[in-house]
Amino acid sequence: MVSVQIHLDDPLRSDVLALLEEHLADMYATSPAESVHALDPQTLAAPDVSFWSVRERSELLGCAALKRHSDDHVELKSMRTATAARRRGVAATLLDHLLAEAQARGHTRISLETGAEDYFAPARALYAARGFQVCEPFEDYRPDPHSVFMTRAL
Repeated sequence: MVSVQIHLDDPLRSDVLALLEEHLADMYATSPAESVHALDPQTLAAPDVSFWSVRERSELLGCAALKRHSDDHVELKSMRTATAARRRGVAATLLDHLLAEAQARGHTRISLETGAEDYFAPARALYAARGFQVCEPFEDYRPDPHSVFMTRAL
């Protein structure tokens, strides 16, 4: 993978907004509306959320966020790779960065919710490869046949 830059970013930035709109459209196309837990861009700009983008030069390749639930626990949100950047290691690079960032911030656990449909199989495989294990719903989530909940210690 070519050298990329990962920085805290604004989820309301125009190119990021377009990527997040694509992300939300795909979530609603693959899961029932009541099972879509992706955050909208305004919520990703909230004080309890840290949002990163990964870029190659100025081209947006992907994004992800950490939502703080407590001093110990954060949630991975809105992990997305731009279509043109898929299969280049962007998601793995970004996930590794966020795992290191969460640990550096003193969190001891990171969790996520992703889809149960085949569309989400590559994401689930990436998370499992980074030590995430399937768990029960956490925080305000409820059991949902369209969701897979995963967590790992940091």
